Amino acid sequence: MPGNYKLGYRPDIEGLRAIAILLVVAAHIKLPGFQGGFIGVDMFFVLSGYLITALLALETEATGDVDMWRFYARRLRRLAPGLFIVSVASCLLAWVLLPPLQQTAQVGAAASAMVWLSNFFYAFSQIDYFGPGAEESLFLHTWSLGVEEQFYLVWPWFMLLLTLEPATNPAQGTTREARESQVRRWKWMMWLVFSASLALCLVLMRQHPASAFYMMPARAWQFSLGGLTWLCLRDMPSPVALRTAFDRVFIELCGWLGLAAIALALLWCGPDVPYPGVRAVLPSLGAALLLAAGSRHRPSRNAGGTVMSLLHLRPMQALGHVSYSWYLWHWPILVLGAAVCTDTSLTVRIMLALIALILAWITFCCVEQPIRRREALLRRPAPMVVGVMTLLIAGSLLCPLWLSSIESRLFDPEHQEIMAISRDLPKIYGMGCDDWHENTDIIECTFGEEDAPNSAVFLGDSIGAQWFPALKQRFTQPGWKLSVFTKSACPIIDRPIFYARIGRDYVECALWRKGVLEMLRTRHTNTIVLGSSHDYAVTPRDWTEGTRKILQVLSPRAKEIVLIRSTPILPFNALYCLTGNNRLTRFLAGGDRCRAPAANAQNDVVYAALQTAAASFGNVRTLDMNDAICPGGTCRAKQDGYVAFRDNHHLTTRFVQHLGEEFIRRLETANDPAH
Repeated sequence: MPGNYKLGYRPDIEGLRAIAILLVVAAHIKLPGFQGGFIGVDMFFVLSGYLITALLALETEATGDVDMWRFYARRLRRLAPGLFIVSVASCLLAWVLLPPLQQTAQVGAAASAMVWLSNFFYAFSQIDYFGPGAEESLFLHTWSLGVEEQFYLVWPWFMLLLTLEPATNPAQGTTREARESQVRRWKWMMWLVFSASLALCLVLMRQHPASAFYMMPARAWQFSLGGLTWLCLRDMPSPVALRTAFDRVFIELCGWLGLAAIALALLWCGPDVPYPGVRAVLPSLGAALLLAAGSRHRPSRNAGGTVMSLLHLRPMQALGHVSYSWYLWHWPILVLGAAVCTDTSLTVRIMLALIALILAWITFCCVEQPIRRREALLRRPAPMVVGVMTLLIAGSLLCPLWLSSIESRLFDPEHQEIMAISRDLPKIYGMGCDDWHENTDIIECTFGEEDAPNSAVFLGDSIGAQWFPALKQRFTQPGWKLSVFTKSACPIIDRPIFYARIGRDYVECALWRKGVLEMLRTRHTNTIVLGSSHDYAVTPRDWTEGTRKILQVLSPRAKEIVLIRSTPILPFNALYCLTGNNRLTRFLAGGDRCRAPAANAQNDVVYAALQTAAASFGNVRTLDMNDAICPGGTCRAKQDGYVAFRDNHHLTTRFVQHLGEEFIRRLETANDPAH
């Protein structure tokens, strides 16, 4: 068919797709050792740049032009059916299985995902890809599809604008001299895009990390790298003209270097380091090297190449075929599975990923392949493009109806009560005591008698600050004054903290903490209470040493210091769970799903580190309330008639007030050296 230019089947490319999707799925099911598996998306970007550049170049060299309608029709025929099917299915399943409060957060993402704009949605919503809230978004994974589609939208025009010498005879294509001149222009263009995009990515990493991660201009260098790989290798002599030994050495060297780069990136990258930035170069280069190796491989001449043999394995080919469908299905299934299953073990997550793989295979065989084989769809590409985009836009515009149905359910008294509880925060937030990461200003909020003979200080993040109602009850009695210094997501340890939500080191936290300590050096205080979450990317040794350094400053200035243990983290949002704990979800979960074990290895390790640090000082004690929060070792969203958690980690003010007397009793016991 005219304009239907293909590279031919490349088993190595299917194998590369298999590696990429396996890494992504392994990261999302939290397989140990694969936290950095999200680099598979970077590999897909390089592969897309390679393939699209090759297809456009072949067509341009043959005809001197690019049939834009046919190009976009081919892309839509390949990508739109799966996206539409999975998006609609995800919305319907969410409507049935997810609680109304959680559904409201899905509508905007669903509407943008259907028209390949979800990367804009997540970037401007400041939703951190690695943050805990992201695990509740059904369409988070579609950000990369938006990036790719936006690349497809502009890349052909870039290449066409540099195609200045049309074919003198369309039947013969361009002359050799014209082709070489054209290829040089393409290379210069791609080097320019590569350099400018990478520079933009590095700048945005400091100024606006979400844009660096989600937006196509900051990722264009990866597509350019793929295009450059194809163009540079195109100029090399054909493998037929080379010695077999040279071919084998080239393939093995590029192949092993590519695999090594990907493996090193897997170890070097993770949710607790800035990304993409410089770290993204490694997996991108690894993918380019594997593509280079595959482009020179000829089975008849290079049989036995170990890297190519790995990529050519039948299971790798099978996974490569369904990689797109598996990518579409795996994340919604994991999110929906987590919403209805009380068991969040690795075994369950693996089973959910396998269910998604089965759905992917069905989608591939029953939807993707039949549509891709219908060449008749390309006979009139313009109507096809308009029709498909109209269908996707219509699906996007139906999402407000979904929102209306959700809002009608939220007006019942039970949901209204739960929504009110979501705003049940300590009063210090309404007073402006916590500026989060906005600045380094030290805001001291005081309570009690201004000239009281006794004073107490609280210093901590939002997990420590949730105990404010109980602290206020104890330290605003006659003769006492309470000072509160709090900064959300800022642990009280003398160590740099990488904050995934802002995509960089939390320098505001370090400067704020240093300023507060300098202020407290000049005071004499009866009691200082410190409280932080355990959920930071900090080693146990750093917890011990970082806490000890803080205590070295504060211990001489206080009669007694108390370190509060971090609250347990639920594997679900308590309010979402309570509003969606209906008969169907209870049946699927095998009972009440709004509960979870309190035991957590990281919490135990951090608390042990705090105890070790406290042991070095005679006036420092620790306070553990977790057995009161989660009696019998089980945490419940609702405890003793009170909603205990307002999300998955923070306690409600009412529940803290309910525990107030017990907190004060343990506080006094912790402060009593006799105990």
